[in-house]
Amino acid sequence: MCGITGWAAYDTDLTQHADVLAAMTDTLSQRGPDAAGTWLRPQVALGHRRLAVIDLDGGAQPMEADGVTLVYSGEVYNFTELREELGSQNFRTRSDTEVVLRGYLRWGAAVAERLNGMFAFALWDSREQKLVLVRDRLGVKPLYYQRTSDGLLFGSEPKSILANPLASRVIDRSCLQELFGQTKAPGWSLWKDMNEVPPGTVLTLTRSGLRSHRYWSLDTAEHTDDRHTTIETVRDLLTDTVARQLVADVPQCVLLSGGLDSSAITGLAAKAIPDLRTFSVDFTGEFTPDELRTTSDSGFVREVADFVGSKHTNVVLDPTALSDPSLRRAVVGAWDIPLGLGDINASLYLLFKAIRQESTVALSGESADELFGGYPWFQTKATHTFPWLTFSHSINTDRTAVLRKDLDLDLDSYVADQYASAVSEVEFLDNESASERQMRVICHLHLTRLVRALLDRKDRMSMATGLEVRVPFCDHRLVEYVYNAPWAFKHFDGREKSLLRAAARHVLPQSVADRVKSPYPSVQSDQYVTALQAQAADVLSEKDNPVFALIDRAWLRSAVSATSVSGPVRQGLERVLDLYHWVDLYRPTFAV
Repeated sequence: MCGITGWAAYDTDLTQHADVLAAMTDTLSQRGPDAAGTWLRPQVALGHRRLAVIDLDGGAQPMEADGVTLVYSGEVYNFTELREELGSQNFRTRSDTEVVLRGYLRWGAAVAERLNGMFAFALWDSREQKLVLVRDRLGVKPLYYQRTSDGLLFGSEPKSILANPLASRVIDRSCLQELFGQTKAPGWSLWKDMNEVPPGTVLTLTRSGLRSHRYWSLDTAEHTDDRHTTIETVRDLLTDTVARQLVADVPQCVLLSGGLDSSAITGLAAKAIPDLRTFSVDFTGEFTPDELRTTSDSGFVREVADFVGSKHTNVVLDPTALSDPSLRRAVVGAWDIPLGLGDINASLYLLFKAIRQESTVALSGESADELFGGYPWFQTKATHTFPWLTFSHSINTDRTAVLRKDLDLDLDSYVADQYASAVSEVEFLDNESASERQMRVICHLHLTRLVRALLDRKDRMSMATGLEVRVPFCDHRLVEYVYNAPWAFKHFDGREKSLLRAAARHVLPQSVADRVKSPYPSVQSDQYVTALQAQAADVLSEKDNPVFALIDRAWLRSAVSATSVSGPVRQGLERVLDLYHWVDLYRPTFAV
């Protein structure tokens, strides 16, 4: 796991811009704390920051062979098999990086179709004077680019591109529509003229222009297995996937929340690794049930740890630490996006930071809800818009309440257009019932839209602490198989994620196998809310702060003076404070 960046230019001598490449690479230092490398030629500049996980002594980057130079981020889990296919005697290292490089030399950009893993990489092929950018199928690893007059800039994070003087820092209306619409539009980045390389895509830049090739998509196929066979196949795929993702030359662990998803990964990992380490997060103070979480995680975490015999650490956080403005600033800077998730992001960041003291790689249960139908809105079968936007709870409210009224983002039209575009990609079987077609649409939306936002959050919070988090539920073989299983199989006993429960029950205590879905925890503290109001009052006092190009002063004044803060107001305060720190960090130009 690493950070990559670079610059290709056909009419500029990039050897004269070593300082710019160094600045772009340095922005990714937290993604790769173990080593740095750059590679400069007249038409291309490549930068790399390394988090050493496999072949610690070898695998340095940029890596070059036979006229092709590679910078690579991620992990390829089938690299051993590919290495044998390519002829292991030709290799200089034991790294999966060299497998990708030599795979490209053998198969060209089609090497992407042979890789099982999470990855984003760039290749400069001097034989044809072209730059090739490749991203994994599900979009686990991020990769952004921005065109220039004679080439393009790219990087694992927008901040690496913004470090180049050619990069634009403009935010326009369309940028804000997606920020507040939350549809995860393909290719979107917060910055005008900057794009995300879509998952499952190869971009090729030559002097004649930029070409895009989609090598993978979530396709519809007939599912012929019966329910029993389907359960067994899911069990086999999960077992194989977890075993593959436990390959590393550094300490590993599992993130354990006490829920079905992370506990299933924990149970399978414990069978493969003796003395498995597990980590969870909790908060000081008494747990109080609310509309989203009816039970505390802690008891279930203990049951799983005892059941599998893991060495468990519970990271306990204090509301005072979570409300620290410097922490919020670090979190906003890590993600580059002011989404207003507040303590949910901050606690994840602190959890990862604590884990990194003892482990370099962690396995996560991320994406199981999207794959197996775990959210409550799957049961409501919402239609005509993105289901996660219809679910009613205290923090899913008017996301534009904090904004100046004259911005007029017209989110309803924007979301409707994005929904129509997303649904148009869904393929159906000829004999599918109306109900199955409806659920196929909902599942497709989650696996091509929502999951990408959550994976991005996971990547940014973990890599900001130098921790590699792997996601077994995003193995494309598992995703393809489960996506095409009938909804009746995924919900066969009337509960969410029936298929996963049945497939993983053999490695779980019964209480966890039967536990109802519980979301990631949020701090329950009046002290935390009071701190939000105090910090927002400080923002309000800065009359000339550029954040007020977006924020409605009247709303903020009301929220600061409120004697009782509701869930929507708390969420609005989180958004304001995230925007405040983001504006100060990035100094955008608003064209709205």
